[in-house]
Amino acid sequence: MANFLAQFLSIKNSCERVVIAVEDVSDLWPLVKKGFEERLPFKRATLNNKTRNAVFVENLPAEFILTTDARLRSRFPQEQLLFSFREPYATVVLVTCEDLDEFKTILKPRLKLIVQNDEREWFIVFVSRAPPHNDQATKMAKKVYAKLEVDFSSKKRERCCKLDINGPEAGFWEDLESKITECIRNTLDRRILFYEEEIRKLSEKRFKPVWSFCNFFILKESLAFMFEMAHLHEDSLREYDELELCYLETVNIAGKHRDFGGLEHGDDQAALLNPAKKPLTQIVLDDSFREFEFRQYLFACQAKLLFKLNRPFEVAARGYSFVISFSKALALHESILPFCLREVWIITSCLSLANATAAHYSNGLVAPDIEKEYYRVRGELYSLCRAKFMRLAYLVGYGSAIERSPVNSASLSMLPWPKPAIWPSVPPDASSEVLAKEKMNLQVTPRVKHFGIQRKPLPLEPNFLLREANRRRASLSVGNVSEMFDGYGTYVASSGSFPAMSRTNSTPGNFESSIDRPMKLAEIFVAAEHALQKTISNPDLWASFSSLDEFEKKYLDLSKSAAENYNNSWWKRHGVVLDGEIAAVCFKHENYDLAAKSYERVCALYSSEGWEDLLADVLPNLAECQKILNDQAGYLSSCVRLLSLDKSLFLSKERQVFQSEVVRLAHGDMEHPVPLDVSSLITFSGNSGPPLELCDGDPGILSVILWSGFPDNITLESLSLTLTSTSNADEGVKAIRSSGATILNPGRNTITLSLPPQKTGSYVLGVLTGQIGHLRFRSHRFARGGPAESDDLLSFEKPSRPILKVHKPRALVDLAAAVSSALLMNELQWVGIIVKPIDYSLKGAVLHIDTGPGLKIEESQPIQMEIYDKDNDKSNTTATETQLTLKDGSLELPDWASNIMSVLWVPVRAINDGLARGTSAGAVSPERPSVVDGLRTVALKLEFGVSHNQTFEKTIAVHFTNPFHVSTRVADKCSDGALLLQVILHSQVKARLTIHDAWLDLQDGFAHSGQTDGRPTSAFFPLVVPSASKAGILFSISLKTSITEDEAKEMNPDTILNISYKIDGNRNLGSHTPVSVGTIGSVDDVTQLLTFRSAIVLQRPVLEPCLAVGFLPLPSSGLRVGELFTMKWRVERLKYLEENNDEVQYEVSASSEHWMIAGRKQGHVPLSIKQGSRIEISVLCVPLAAGYVRPPQLELPNIGDANISCNPAGPHLVCVFPPPLSSSYCIPA
Repeated sequence: MANFLAQFLSIKNSCERVVIAVEDVSDLWPLVKKGFEERLPFKRATLNNKTRNAVFVENLPAEFILTTDARLRSRFPQEQLLFSFREPYATVVLVTCEDLDEFKTILKPRLKLIVQNDEREWFIVFVSRAPPHNDQATKMAKKVYAKLEVDFSSKKRERCCKLDINGPEAGFWEDLESKITECIRNTLDRRILFYEEEIRKLSEKRFKPVWSFCNFFILKESLAFMFEMAHLHEDSLREYDELELCYLETVNIAGKHRDFGGLEHGDDQAALLNPAKKPLTQIVLDDSFREFEFRQYLFACQAKLLFKLNRPFEVAARGYSFVISFSKALALHESILPFCLREVWIITSCLSLANATAAHYSNGLVAPDIEKEYYRVRGELYSLCRAKFMRLAYLVGYGSAIERSPVNSASLSMLPWPKPAIWPSVPPDASSEVLAKEKMNLQVTPRVKHFGIQRKPLPLEPNFLLREANRRRASLSVGNVSEMFDGYGTYVASSGSFPAMSRTNSTPGNFESSIDRPMKLAEIFVAAEHALQKTISNPDLWASFSSLDEFEKKYLDLSKSAAENYNNSWWKRHGVVLDGEIAAVCFKHENYDLAAKSYERVCALYSSEGWEDLLADVLPNLAECQKILNDQAGYLSSCVRLLSLDKSLFLSKERQVFQSEVVRLAHGDMEHPVPLDVSSLITFSGNSGPPLELCDGDPGILSVILWSGFPDNITLESLSLTLTSTSNADEGVKAIRSSGATILNPGRNTITLSLPPQKTGSYVLGVLTGQIGHLRFRSHRFARGGPAESDDLLSFEKPSRPILKVHKPRALVDLAAAVSSALLMNELQWVGIIVKPIDYSLKGAVLHIDTGPGLKIEESQPIQMEIYDKDNDKSNTTATETQLTLKDGSLELPDWASNIMSVLWVPVRAINDGLARGTSAGAVSPERPSVVDGLRTVALKLEFGVSHNQTFEKTIAVHFTNPFHVSTRVADKCSDGALLLQVILHSQVKARLTIHDAWLDLQDGFAHSGQTDGRPTSAFFPLVVPSASKAGILFSISLKTSITEDEAKEMNPDTILNISYKIDGNRNLGSHTPVSVGTIGSVDDVTQLLTFRSAIVLQRPVLEPCLAVGFLPLPSSGLRVGELFTMKWRVERLKYLEENNDEVQYEVSASSEHWMIAGRKQGHVPLSIKQGSRIEISVLCVPLAAGYVRPPQLELPNIGDANISCNPAGPHLVCVFPPPLSSSYCIPA
């Protein structure tokens, strides 16, 4: 079957469409040919694929060929089976007949003979040529067509159709296309089964020695080509995929030596998209094909189908995978292939794939993820092509022009050198070229980086080319070469330049014995260039190596293409990295603007990814561009970023150069100064301890840790730090500033800032700003505070804990009276003021004291201060008792009292010029002196805190009182008319009172009985009156019957009680011995006595009342809520009283919650002055609440209670029943 390969290829190249045979029985084809061919290609066709699924095909190409055509004649039966894809898929039989007898005798037998082949799909087209006006001819044509349908059609399938040339077509063409499509579908199904069966038979013999891949290939590609003609491209692509897998299995069979191919001129140009580049007959082996050409042929067929399916992105993806896998096959056979054929083939294949897919690709017609993947694969193709191109350029001596960047080093250092069987030798006439290469190498000087940075250049080779090339020469061994060139290669790698050629052994012009000696580097370059020129057949590609400028132009074009595609894909970082290579070329050609823009993108990527090693390699280049462009702001930022990198990446002197540049620019005159961000260089944090706590309005000193990344000390002319409130967003940002210049040392620095008063809240560090020379900088990064040994550890995490807490306005101090009980009125007393600091220091506090009216401070006495002791333990206070002096109403608290509770004793005197008045003991509501009369106020103002910014004002009340309250009553009336007056003394102080003497100064109308000095009848003095107790004294007095005129002029309306007493008390509890008395120890006891005077009013007791008030009984039915009733009282005169008249004033009082008064609540009623006269007072009332309530009360305001009998008149409580039930609240059952 392999003999049919050439015929198969010829048929395949000439057959492109589905063939439809035309059997012209009645010579009708010239008449209908135009109409038939106008319907091609078929717009709508439904075919079955290999899995018998219906597939809709648009624009199915077809071709009508007469059966008498030579293309359908003279075919052997074996050819018809093997190449059945070119045989007709349908047969159209054209007939016409105008006579029924002629049809039966002539036409019908002939048609039977034509359609007797069961394997051929056919149908009959009856062409009617009857004129429209000839009814007889028209009827005859219908009869003949009816008879034709009866004889050749069936119920299962219609095989006839009619074409009326002179009449309307009436859907004939749609019927014709449908029948042709049906025939093509049936024929295609049978042929698919035939090929599948034949392929299955060959597949079963695949592992037998007689099996031939060439036979399998003809059947498999025949099936694939048939699918392609039928526009079933998916099935055709699947067949080629299976064919490729089968071929790879055949190639990998061990024990068979096969010719790989690739040795002919032009094989360096990839044929991945041109299946017809080399005929298969030229690459056929005994039973297979050469791998080099055949694998490219299979991929080209696959790519052609994928382009027809409008899937260029899949061509790119498959192409990249094929290039990678096929390059491995080329590497296995590299020793027999032309020099660097593998690299050249990869370059041409990548470029052809990238260009072809770009030509067939339309943006926006696929999903975004597919589009990004497509651009990624194209970027990979260009990147691979770029790496191979650089490898070839290095071999021809352009390695010095290649940027020794990390990406180039990573690509080339892992890329092995070519491995020919023998390294090419220098041509005999290449002495001038060797000298030129040597001169070019000598002129190369490595570019010194900015700032004087010295780095070992990155390698662009996997090992030394000099060693590799000489090792592959036939006359040298690997060991001799290692010994000969170890030192030489090390020098080349470290210096970056090439030493001069030694002329001691040979001259550049004498190459006769070059095979016997190791080649020098320039000779290797020239030899590789000549060998490469023989390999490369593409003039455009070879032109890229003709000069250094052409190389850089092609190199830049490949780098831009790869970067552009990467930037449109998922792998944008790869594109940015390649931008750095583009920038290096731009920098070399002094296009600094474009170089700076590309370097900025690269630096941004490296910085965001944290690749500091790579950033340290690129950032100096960006800084150099910015300096040349006079971009001072950018240059300054680059210097700061260089300082921010890890210290191990640069030497100390290099980092010092960075700092000197920053300082130089900062103190220079910048045209457009901009704020500089030093967040990565200067960081800050709070102390590791708890946050500083202040109160609202307090200033303070804030300690902050600054971490400096500068290698040397640097001076900050100004420094400020913002505080941000975490609790109140409306509070905004507040800045605190340093008072002067700050010098930062490398590493950790602790600075203090004056903190003005802040509002309530919690604050964290915000932004650090300052000024270096004329340059303002800012930092917004935070460092975690740590121990001193962790100076080099920086953490850029925002602190979670606050650095400052300002508490809400609270009581920082409290001032209160030490004693709540009363002090003595008109005597010098100690007023205790408790000073209580509340978690706040009162150091340096000043207290202002201002007394209110009726109170004054005795400035002659010192003010005492001591520790406050609730237990009144004197032993705890003597050591810290301090005497203070009041100056202009102010005094300064001692330091020992700044953090502890203390008490301040101030000597004061409460002044009351009035005379105390006693009350009658028999009064129901005696009019005792009001407490308000003894209150005095002391206004206190305490200034404390830093700079006395805090103030506390409070007014305390101090209660002063007399030692006694006096009440009197007539105890008894003697037979001689004398009265016993009982004087009751109520103690009003928390102290022990000792009465040494007491006497009365009687008012007019009374006289002393017995003794005339007014002393009491009993002599119990001294009389001790404990605290809050009573004592009684009896005086004997009598009524005075007559008053002289002199006495009438000097009448005294009050009786004065005089008491001489002593007081024994503690100032921590209340009243105590007056200050002046207590401090004089040598004065006689009589002089230490205190005197108290009180006025009392003497009245004769009422022994017989003059009026009686009675409460009349309530209704017998009882009281109910809401029912009106009459409340009655009866008033009766018991005796005549001169003070009374004939009218009595009354007043009824009742609780408004319990009663509603319907009558008059108050008024006057007449009452006769005669003894025994009576009167009734009645009031209408309505109870408002049920239960036992207090009834309304009758009062007589003008008559004293002592003159009224049965007062109060009426019961204490009365019973009020609830209201009766109402029917309106009843719910029927």
